[in-house]
Amino acid sequence: MNKTKIKKLDIFLSSHKKITIIPHKNPDGDALGSCLALMHFLKQKSHDTSIISPNNYPNFLKWLPGEKSIIKFSEEEKLTKTIIKESSLIFVLDFNDLNRIGDLNKIIQNSKSKKIMIDHHENPKKFADLEFSYPKISSTCEIVYNILYNLNPSFINKETATCLYTGIMTDTGSFKYPSTTFKTHEIISKLIKHGANGSKIHEKIYDEFSLNKLNLLSICLNNIRKVEKLPVIYMTLNQKELDKCYFKKGDSEGFVNYGLSLKGIKLSIILIENTDEKIFKMSFRSKGNFPANLFAEKFFNGGGHKNAAGGLSRESLKKTISKLLIALQDFNDEF
Repeated sequence: MNKTKIKKLDIFLSSHKKITIIPHKNPDGDALGSCLALMHFLKQKSHDTSIISPNNYPNFLKWLPGEKSIIKFSEEEKLTKTIIKESSLIFVLDFNDLNRIGDLNKIIQNSKSKKIMIDHHENPKKFADLEFSYPKISSTCEIVYNILYNLNPSFINKETATCLYTGIMTDTGSFKYPSTTFKTHEIISKLIKHGANGSKIHEKIYDEFSLNKLNLLSICLNNIRKVEKLPVIYMTLNQKELDKCYFKKGDSEGFVNYGLSLKGIKLSIILIENTDEKIFKMSFRSKGNFPANLFAEKFFNGGGHKNAAGGLSRESLKKTISKLLIALQDFNDEF
């Protein structure tokens, strides 16, 4: 961790401030976990701190300590604008491009507040006054832990530890992704020492499915298709299937990972229709050296990490699959 940047951040936080923390649109466990952990820490330093999420997020994250205080821009636009206008410091967490926050983009761009970016994705855009960008680290929560530990380890309480544990666990696939290092496990052990209950956190995230979600998973697994002569599978969910199972945000979380449980499969893809936005949202998960992020970026307006990325298509399902199959041939040498 860059000591000079830590010192600069410490100076920013040396006097009372109104602070806003912002995750990316459709925030996941790492985005919300890092934001909430930072909020708990800053409130102990007596800063007036608010979290503004661009939109809503899955129900399985709504148990996180402090979650009820999060303001959703999509539901409270006027309040959001007032808070941002009055803030002197803005943290942006788990994204490095303002396009990732939707309609909040221009509001943040036009803000005169100092901006601090904390993130672990590649190719950061230059918009922040202070950057903590570490693409090789497992999660934004792991970076946040390192920052907080260097600022004041005594302020890492049970609530902070619980939020950080959640983000690290979810972004490492329960510690199985290659980005998980011995340092990651060292941090996890310290978070447990600070009060994080790993088994309960895992249960909250992964073991509280609704019947509708299980029915949707059944449909999704029934839709799996193997790509001929390649170690690739893809699965689909159309709007009719989503509606049949009373789909709620987050219900399809983790479905794409089931493809990698098949022996010999190196890339798993899921395509999920959203008729309101007229797109198919795509998620890519890979094993080994297949660059899911580069594949998503080149063909499907996306990006992310080497083994976990996202993208989208504005074509029909038939045309999207046709494009996908052709694109895979272009990346054949990567398998």
